[in-house]
Amino acid sequence: MTGHELRQALHAGRRVYGSALHNPLLWAAQGYTQLDFVFLDNEHVPLDRSQTMALCQAYRARGIAPLVRVPTGDPILACMALDAGAEGIISPYAEDPEGVRAMVGAVKYRPLKGEKLARFLRDGGGVEPATLAYLEERNRNNVLLINVESLPAIERLDALLAVPGLDAVLIGPHDLSISMNLPEQYEHPAFIEMAERIITRARAAGLGAGIHYWPSLEREKHYVGKGANLIVHSTDTIEAAKAINAALLELRRAFGDVPGRQTGESTVV
Repeated sequence: MTGHELRQALHAGRRVYGSALHNPLLWAAQGYTQLDFVFLDNEHVPLDRSQTMALCQAYRARGIAPLVRVPTGDPILACMALDAGAEGIISPYAEDPEGVRAMVGAVKYRPLKGEKLARFLRDGGGVEPATLAYLEERNRNNVLLINVESLPAIERLDALLAVPGLDAVLIGPHDLSISMNLPEQYEHPAFIEMAERIITRARAAGLGAGIHYWPSLEREKHYVGKGANLIVHSTDTIEAAKAINAALLELRRAFGDVPGRQTGESTVV
């Protein structure tokens, strides 16, 4: 799936599937046959520019759209990720519509910059039709998503969703739970209701919506049932640990060995 195809699917309400893949050793991307996109994190994962480029190029070569979350909502960082081969940008902790508008300028109208870009974003002026057509074609594969993960963002959600050029919102559950004073209480009714509200409002605005989720597949299905069409399932590190633990536990039990390693009187699996 190209970035353009991903954008079309998100706006049309079709579901797209991906995961957060962080391990540079998986550059070859073999075996990920069910992925429409990958979520590559430059905010919390120490991937340098060369690693990000290698990952983006590897996934693009296999028809999997690479989406890169930049460390901050900085247009310069967005352009750097796109130069590395990203087909989409995830802007973290978005709370300010003007900040989202600046990211639209970087993602959808690069290499336009400076005062000319600022005027165009402000009132649509200063760009000739032929140049605008060139910019739109050059950036047709670029997708812009924002992380909605705080109460101030939810208070301004309608204004954020109304920024032209935005394609989807992705709920950051951990930061949102902290902002709600419900740290990691992902099954708390207030948290679930808030996530549902964000998804519903984004979908009503014609944008894609999803939540980066890992604690429960059933809860993930629940959010899809509420309209989420940007499915970001878990991460490679979490799923690899679960698979290895499950296999080793089965082997230990098969041979009557103590499951897990001993820590005092408790057993950690």
